[in-house]
Amino acid sequence: MITKQRNITLEGAGGRPFLLDVYPAAPARGTLVFAHGFKGFKDWGHWHVLGEAFARAGYTFVAFNFSHNGTTPETPAGFADLEAFGQNNYSKELYDLQRVVDWLRQAPLPVPADALALHNLWLIGHSRGGPIALLTAAGDAQVAGLITWASVSSLAYAWPDEDFLRQWREKGRYTVINGRTGQEMPLYYQLYEDFRARQAELDVQQAARKLDKPCLIQHGTEDPAVPPLAARQLHNWISASELHLIEGADHVFGGRHPWESADLPDPSKELLKKAVAFLEERGIGQ
Repeated sequence: MITKQRNITLEGAGGRPFLLDVYPAAPARGTLVFAHGFKGFKDWGHWHVLGEAFARAGYTFVAFNFSHNGTTPETPAGFADLEAFGQNNYSKELYDLQRVVDWLRQAPLPVPADALALHNLWLIGHSRGGPIALLTAAGDAQVAGLITWASVSSLAYAWPDEDFLRQWREKGRYTVINGRTGQEMPLYYQLYEDFRARQAELDVQQAARKLDKPCLIQHGTEDPAVPPLAARQLHNWISASELHLIEGADHVFGGRHPWESADLPDPSKELLKKAVAFLEERGIGQ
């Protein structure tokens, strides 16, 4: 039986609290920190089933909500704070992920000591969480490696052209529709301003070319949200990377929300099997 620690509260960007779950493996062969994507959250779909499966395979799995993803400590699986969602940006997400990594290095923690194999700490990023994890892995010498799931290959993907940017600047916001809930979710122009202010630091291609750590790039061939071309670009840029395309898989590898089953969908079973094999081949200090 996996003894997981749920909804641990940390302080994130701007002092805003966010929640974190730990699925401990004891003894652990490594620790994995999972960063969700745009319009995502730690309790979405089958992520918890994957967390438990990684723990059974010997890897402690840590999942968290970005502080400005629109959830709240009282509503961790729903977008109860759309103002916070609109005020999210890449600097805040980088801060939050580094906050989680730094927290794991503290003591004592509410998990067994042998569940924190921090000599073998890996980051996993899904969709927009992919480049956030990549940039963090590139900047933190103690992170051993990186896994991306259906990752975008640029953080400039959300603004297609100059006319779009002009209208966004004039209106101050634009909205995206949550296909599952029907909510109109605002994105304020500050997102672009944050990107422009740190454009060199947020250059995914340059960070990927400099990354000297092992990286597994996993992507579905039928991803309707992020084309597999993004995975091939990351693979071309990261010298120590391996590309794993999952035939027929969508953006969430067969999952949906809510996920009622204790079993993983077939594409996620393949995702898990390959990720564990990759980790075992490249584990440090095992």
